[in-house]
Amino acid sequence: IERIMRYAFQTARSRPRKQLAVVTKSNAQRHGMVLWDEIAAEVADEFPDVTWEKMLVDAMTVRMTLQPHSLDTIVATNLHADVLSDLAGALAGSLGVAPTGNIDPERRFPSMFEPIHGSAFDIAGKGIANPVASFLSAAMMLAHLGEDGGSKRLRGAVENTIARGILTPDVGGTNTTREVTRAVIEALAPGEGLR
Repeated sequence: IERIMRYAFQTARSRPRKQLAVVTKSNAQRHGMVLWDEIAAEVADEFPDVTWEKMLVDAMTVRMTLQPHSLDTIVATNLHADVLSDLAGALAGSLGVAPTGNIDPERRFPSMFEPIHGSAFDIAGKGIANPVASFLSAAMMLAHLGEDGGSKRLRGAVENTIARGILTPDVGGTNTTREVTRAVIEALAPGEGLR
């Protein structure tokens, strides 16, 4: 618990708003989640420049829906984060745009990055899968590996493609997976102003 809390506070500190929401359910799970809360408070003492708050997971779903702009960095258990990340994808318009990473902050073991929706076998081969989450997951991986320039270029290429209205059906577009992928690759090409 201490490791994930420290990483969450470090992440919040690195962002402009320096704000962290610690998701809990200690009102109903009086053992593990109380410990979660206690460790969050202990680690918070090391980060006086980070504004943090504790929020029950059910209240967080409401806040994410009604006031998503009020949130920046969120830390939650795997169980709670699995639900919240799907909600975040839905709020963004589709699970097809939501990247995720399982990160080992100590870098003793490999970190893993993938779209939040996983493999999506149900739509494989139909040409309708949204590749945006795959590209954004790759951008997260590049940033994690210290390749900030590559990460920024890839995110820029994705943003360029979306701004041009090249979208898959899940987000209101008419383009295929291949067409969106091709547009992102073209936006990455030299001379596209994304360096």
